[in-house]
Amino acid sequence: MSKINLNAQAVEIRENRLGSITGFNGTASQLVKLGKCGKLKDSTRSFSQCMGCSSGNAFCQLSMIKDAAIINHAPVGCLGDSFGFNFVYRVGQMERKLPRAMGRYFSTNLTEKDTIFGATQKLEETILYVYKKVKPNAIFVTTSCASGIIGDDIESVTDDLTKKLGIPIVACFCEGFRSKIWTSGFDSAYHSIVRKIVKPPKKKTNKINIINFWGSHIFDNLLHELGYEAKYIVPFSTVAELENISESAATIQICTTLGTYLGAALEQVYGVPEIKSPPAYGIAGTDSWLRELGRVLNRKEEIEKYITKEHDRLLPKIKEYRKKLTNKTAYITAGAAHGHALIALLRELGLNVKGAAIFHHDTVFDNGDPKSDALAHDVNTYGDIPNYNVCNKQAYELVNILNRVRPDIMIARHGGMTLWGAKLGVPTLLIGDEQFGFGYQGVINYAERILETIDNKEFVTNLAKHSTMPYTKWWLEQDPFTFLGGGTSVEHY
Repeated sequence: MSKINLNAQAVEIRENRLGSITGFNGTASQLVKLGKCGKLKDSTRSFSQCMGCSSGNAFCQLSMIKDAAIINHAPVGCLGDSFGFNFVYRVGQMERKLPRAMGRYFSTNLTEKDTIFGATQKLEETILYVYKKVKPNAIFVTTSCASGIIGDDIESVTDDLTKKLGIPIVACFCEGFRSKIWTSGFDSAYHSIVRKIVKPPKKKTNKINIINFWGSHIFDNLLHELGYEAKYIVPFSTVAELENISESAATIQICTTLGTYLGAALEQVYGVPEIKSPPAYGIAGTDSWLRELGRVLNRKEEIEKYITKEHDRLLPKIKEYRKKLTNKTAYITAGAAHGHALIALLRELGLNVKGAAIFHHDTVFDNGDPKSDALAHDVNTYGDIPNYNVCNKQAYELVNILNRVRPDIMIARHGGMTLWGAKLGVPTLLIGDEQFGFGYQGVINYAERILETIDNKEFVTNLAKHSTMPYTKWWLEQDPFTFLGGGTSVEHY
């Protein structure tokens, strides 16, 4: 189990803390085996198209705290992510019938002169300006490669102004060069929240923390039946609501990639038990997740009744969908936890998963419990997955593999990856709501959308006829992993 250290300014990066990697080529069972025996090594690429930035992932969570402001201590270009997140923030407000409000995002606009002489004075002036302009209940200062390189003492500035202004001014250390695992940014955001926002519990409540992005509120009815209330964090929370997450009865993660650090921190520091199970995708996964929930909440009898009721309601429908989808082939590209969840869901529906491009891999999780290993659950429950590639959004690898595999459908979690399937004439399904496939109903949800996508392939067929690829015939004839170094294949050991 990773020890949570709130005395440290910055959380330890995933490469060191969890043994996370971004480069692997093999099968899913090989990856699980190497991780368990401690022989997993990251394969480096001699050519790389793009990478995610951990600073953007920290911003992803902090930017949607309703009454906080964010200052990016960086050149102004680093705040480019704010446009997209502000759009998601506004859409989420409308879906939740919240008052319309713009995100409060600012930049210190570091210049070449600042990188030479330092910019702590500029940061202090920006914090005072933001406080006066928008009167937030907390201000988060996210770092950048530039501020990290020049070595500004950001913690001293934020601590001094916390005393002066009377609200939390919180430093979040998430420089892009700190980690090549972009999800380290989630950990940085949560470390800053637990360290400077969350307060020790005064009492215990019947609320359940739901660590999520901005998906639909699917847990309300289930938890209400069990006598509990869902508390969705971090997006669309207030500072006051985050202060009290230590008083909750338990913590649920919609995505272990997102919430591994926060779930473990709340349990280790404040005794809030974490539901240690892969997310509830597929029948077997949902059964396991619900039973773990019942164990933690002492609601085993109620959970068994719920499982029986849902099986009776949905298993006959799922059986019919299996008849239609058995032997159809699929390829997945997504983040780690969601990709693993989709593998379980598709295998449950009878699809043959021909491969997956998963953006990173965590060897262990912060809670140290093997039950949290969703990929191991997939392999043990449904069998191996070939063509399993860990890649940090390297489109050139994805296109090469897709061109060889040619599945009946590609399923993606992120919009930037979907066009490649379409250009090859492969029906492609993008689901942005991570809760869409959760639970028993989620299997039905995906079955309907998959059939709809496969049955309506005329658009991508025509698109493939009239579109061109930036990748040459030479590249498409190469091994997809020509630029991926050794170090993870089983035969190396």
